[in-house]
Amino acid sequence: MPATSPQHVDQALSTPSPPPSAATPAPKPSHRKLWIRIGILLVLVAAAIAGIPWLIRSFSTVSTDDAYVNGHVTFVAPRIAGQVTRVLVDDNNRVRKGDLLVEIDKKPFIVQVEIAQAAVDAAKADLSFAQAQARATVGQTRSQKFNLDRAMEDVHNQIQLLNLKVATLNSQQATLTLAQANYDRIKPAFETKAVSKEEFDQKSEALDVAKAKREEALQAVYQVRVSLGLPPIPGKGETLSTIPKDLDETFSSVKQAQASVMNSAAKLGVIYPFDKSPSEMIKDFLKRDPEGKENIDRIYAQLLKDAPSVKQAETKLSQAKSNLDQANLNLSYCEVRAEIDGVVARRNVNPGNNVVAGQTVMAVRSLTEIWVDANFKETQLADLRIGQAVDLDVDMYGSRQRFQGRISGFTMGTGSTLALLPAENATGNFVKVVQRLPVRIELTDYDPDKTTLFIGLSVTPHVRINVPPTGPDAGKLLQPYRTTATAPDGSGQ
Repeated sequence: MPATSPQHVDQALSTPSPPPSAATPAPKPSHRKLWIRIGILLVLVAAAIAGIPWLIRSFSTVSTDDAYVNGHVTFVAPRIAGQVTRVLVDDNNRVRKGDLLVEIDKKPFIVQVEIAQAAVDAAKADLSFAQAQARATVGQTRSQKFNLDRAMEDVHNQIQLLNLKVATLNSQQATLTLAQANYDRIKPAFETKAVSKEEFDQKSEALDVAKAKREEALQAVYQVRVSLGLPPIPGKGETLSTIPKDLDETFSSVKQAQASVMNSAAKLGVIYPFDKSPSEMIKDFLKRDPEGKENIDRIYAQLLKDAPSVKQAETKLSQAKSNLDQANLNLSYCEVRAEIDGVVARRNVNPGNNVVAGQTVMAVRSLTEIWVDANFKETQLADLRIGQAVDLDVDMYGSRQRFQGRISGFTMGTGSTLALLPAENATGNFVKVVQRLPVRIELTDYDPDKTTLFIGLSVTPHVRINVPPTGPDAGKLLQPYRTTATAPDGSGQ
C-alpha cells in the first residue's frame, strides 16, 4: 500500500463531501425505542395507580410499624395443696370456660368432709339440749315470777288484815269504854242498895268480857304486825296501823322471791341490778315484749330464743356448718377448671406432682379478649382520639386480610416512664428523644374461628383521622370514671 503524504491528507479533509442523492431513503425509527417509551409510560401509570392511594392514605391516616397483638392471659393455679392425679390438657389445646384441666387427689378432702359433717351433727344435738334446758329455765322463771306476785299479794293481804284487826281493836275499845262507863254508874247504886246484886253482876261481867275482847283484838294486831316484820308495839308517834310505805317491796318473802326470779332470768340472759325494786323489775320485764303490748307469752318466747346457752349452741352449729362448707369447697377445688375460653399454654404440671395453693401450673390465653397495642410517636398523637376507626394490616396475613378496629384508650405514660428502669433526665446528660405512647386498639370485626390472631404478631395500624370517631367515649382522650363500685360519698364514682 503506497504511503500517503501529509499534503494529500490535508487536501482530502478540506475537500467537501458531495451532497446525498435525492434518491437515498431516510432511516426508520428503532422498535427498541418504542418499547422503551411504552415501558416508561406503563411504569408511570402503575406508579400513579399505586402512589395516589398511598399519598391519600398518608394525608388521611396516622400509622406506625411499632404495634403488635396483645391479649389477656389467665394463669391457672390450684386453690389447695395436694397430689395431682390427672392432667387432661396439653399445650395448644383449646378449652372452654368450666372445662376440667387438672384433678387433685380427693381422698384426704373426702375425709375432712366426713369429719366436718360429724361436727355438724354433734352441734345440732348440743343445740337441741340447750333449747330443752332453756325451756326448763323459762318454766322455772314463770313459776318464780308467780311466787313473787303471790309474795307481794300476801304482803298486801297482811296489810289489809292489819287494818281490819286495828279496826276490830278500835271497836272492842269502844265496847270496853261503854262497859266501863256502865259499871262505873251502877257501882255507887249497888253500894247504896239502889240496884240489885244481879244487875250489878251483869254490868261487871260485861266489863270483864269487853276487856277480854279488847285484849284479844290487841293480840291479833300484834300478831299481824309481827308477821309483817314490824315491832308489836309501834314507836313514838306511830299507831298500830302505821307501816312503811315500801313494805311490799322490802318484805323478806318478797325479796327472796325476787332473788329467785333474778337467778332464773340471769340464765336466760336477763340481768337486773340488786337495788331494783320488784315492781320496777316487773315493769322492765313487761317492756321486753317485741310488740310493746306486755304480752307475757311473747316475752318468754323471745327469751327462749335469745337464751345465752341457745345462742352459744347456735354459734357452734353455725361454725360447724361453715367448716363443713369449707371442707366441701376444698373438695370441689380438687378439680381445677378453666376460668375463660382460650388456648392452653405453658403447661408445667404432670400426674404425681405435688402442688401448693397458688402455684401456676399452666396458662390460658384468650382468643376473643385481644387487642392491638400501637406505640405511636408523640408527634403523631395530636389528631388521635377515642373512637377513631383503624385499618389493621397484620404481617402474618399480608394484603390478603385487613382487620378493622377502633381506638379504645391511651396509656397514661410513655414507654420510657413505664419501664423497669425509667430514664434519669436530672443527671445532666439529657438527650431529647421522640417518645412513644402505647395506644390500645380494639378489634371490631374479629372472628378467631375464621382468621386467628396470635399474641405478639406484628401489626401496622392506619388510623383514619378524617373520619369522625364513633362508639363509646368518642372524641375523648380519657375514658370516663367506672361506675362498677360505689364511692364513699354514694355517688357511684
